[in-house]
Amino acid sequence: MDPDQLQRLVTVTMPYGKYQGRIIADLPGNYLNWFARTGFPRGDIGRLLALMHEIDHNGLSELLEPLRAAAGLGPRAQE
Repeated sequence: MDPDQLQRLVTVTMPYGKYQGRIIADLPGNYLNWFARTGFPRGDIGRLLALMHEIDHNGLSELLEPLRAAAGLGPRAQE
């Protein structure tokens, strides 16, 4: 995994849709699963969503906590 891409998960926000404005790392798993079923968008945002889906699906979201802290974000809110 590219460390720069992991950092982007806690800094890039969702540009459209129901969760517009929410950072990629905070998107709910069911939303990421929906993209996995229907297809990720093309381009950079699609790659980030696919990466976050993989992390979330494998229960590795807590690995992003040090990056969240470095970005000045609190712990991920549980939904």
